[in-house]
Amino acid sequence: QVQLVESGGGLVQAGGSLRLSCAASGRTFSMYAMGWFRQAPGKEREFVAAISGGGTITKYADSVKGRFTISRDKAKNTVYLQMNSLKPEDTGVYFCAADLTNVVPTATSNYNYWGQGTQVTVSS
Repeated sequence: QVQLVESGGGLVQAGGSLRLSCAASGRTFSMYAMGWFRQAPGKEREFVAAISGGGTITKYADSVKGRFTISRDKAKNTVYLQMNSLKPEDTGVYFCAADLTNVVPTATSNYNYWGQGTQVTVSS
């Protein structure tokens, strides 16, 4: 099994930056594709970014492309989401997730393991 713990959320002004971290357990961390999702109040959970197990393939939602960057540090068993030029629309609870089967999955149903989430609030 895989255990995921997110951190780094907070309150920022529009145009600011945050870096989220997701610490994963287990020696098999490098075998999993990792993704970031977010959920705003009253809305469905949506895909944000994903990275392959090897860290060489990434995918982004159109709404964040060019502003967000996903990366992973296998030595630290950690996945990051660097968020720049933040907008109020980026506000929500951000979750990291892990999947062993797919390369860069984008659907919530693809992922087997989820973190507890971290709140990101962007003020205008």
